[in-house]
Amino acid sequence: MPTNAPDLQREMLLLVTARVRDAYLRKPVYVDGALDLAKVCHRMAQQGVTFVLVRDGDRLGLFTTTDLRDAVVRASTLDAVPVRDVARFDLVTVHPDSELFEALWLMERHRVHRLIVRDGTEVLGVLGQLDLVSFVANHSHIIAAQIDDAGSVPELKAAAQRIDEMVVLLYEGGIKIERVARLVGELNTRLFAKLWQLLAPQELIANSCLVVMGSEGRGEQILKTDQDNALLLRDGFDFTGLDEVARRFNAALADFGYPPCPGDIMLTNPQWRQPLAAFRETIRDWLYGADAQGLVHLAIFFDALAVAGDADLLREARDYLDTILAADDAFLARFASAADQFTEPGNWWTRLTARREEPLLDLKKLGTFPIVHGVRALALKHHVRSLGTAARLRGLVDGQHFENELARDLLDALHFLMALKLKHQLHQREIGQPASNLVQPSALGTLERERLTDSLAIIKRFREYLQLHFRFGSL
Repeated sequence: MPTNAPDLQREMLLLVTARVRDAYLRKPVYVDGALDLAKVCHRMAQQGVTFVLVRDGDRLGLFTTTDLRDAVVRASTLDAVPVRDVARFDLVTVHPDSELFEALWLMERHRVHRLIVRDGTEVLGVLGQLDLVSFVANHSHIIAAQIDDAGSVPELKAAAQRIDEMVVLLYEGGIKIERVARLVGELNTRLFAKLWQLLAPQELIANSCLVVMGSEGRGEQILKTDQDNALLLRDGFDFTGLDEVARRFNAALADFGYPPCPGDIMLTNPQWRQPLAAFRETIRDWLYGADAQGLVHLAIFFDALAVAGDADLLREARDYLDTILAADDAFLARFASAADQFTEPGNWWTRLTARREEPLLDLKKLGTFPIVHGVRALALKHHVRSLGTAARLRGLVDGQHFENELARDLLDALHFLMALKLKHQLHQREIGQPASNLVQPSALGTLERERLTDSLAIIKRFREYLQLHFRFGSL
């Protein structure tokens, strides 16, 4: 059908360009050929697999649940039948650098559902037909499965590296930026939780809450940015070796491609791994203390998302924030005024529309940040617990705290700026430059320049709204 043509083209393009090693390969579980079927089935149940590879001298075979069904029909007792008698040894192999299209062709030609992926004598894994189809239909599903199955930090790193590959694939496929962000957010949350599970003892996991913050907490991070994470501990719980676990966690994330936070907002900083009672006092200091960084830290914490452990610890901290904030208009004005701290360069509008030489535009400072922080300030005032900017806007509109038309315009502007930033950063990476938020508007296409002009006008209108709403124009 015509409506499905673009999807089919993208699927075929993926099949002819991706390699077997790009798909999800299931780890092989080996059994000896002399082992009886009852023990083999017990082993399969323990490992949670539907097939095993059978070593029988120099031969390598495959035994699946389908073979088990056939064996049950033929044999009276499973413990009397060695697995070599029912396994299949005419295996079809494929090289990891072969194209996925070739793998699909081999499955069809030999009428098999699994291929042994082998590089010389080394078996790297097993490629199943369902995994191959899933790779084409939903690349994120494969990464999620790889994260869940990771048994070590290096295996988890391989999954982390594929998230950026997925971003490129989705972007080039024309997927909406908000959907890309949602997928990346879900995978990152899964990744952080798995890493914590690999590094932290169960006792620590049960008595703490691991959180991510900032754009990661809001689910608006796409390409990897600075780490913002924290750990809330249950009051009275003490764990020897916490420093080392925190160090290994942040170091692993850095190795995965998430740079350390320049402001040291990470588990390795004792301020960001405290018992709940102490963390409450820290929140109070952010609100009413003399440290100017308190406002910054509160803004980051306000975006906190629980990814592992006891989420009630985070909920209790948020409850405390709502209780002590009350209706402090002076604090809220100072907090909201950060959305207005960056202003457009002089004669910005004339230079932008006339295509003359203009200063570089910071897509974060002049674009996404005023929207994100302004909405964050409104959510803080009206006790909207949602994390993402879109969800916060919905909550504000539903609570009749914000007009629907401006909310819609802000969301359109935010998504356009996020997409523009992603396009710009992917191009920078492609030509070997470090990713940044700075763009030259005159280098954009006509339609992009028009949408950028409209987005900046919406942001200017929102800033004026915030100045009136919070009365911070005279601060």
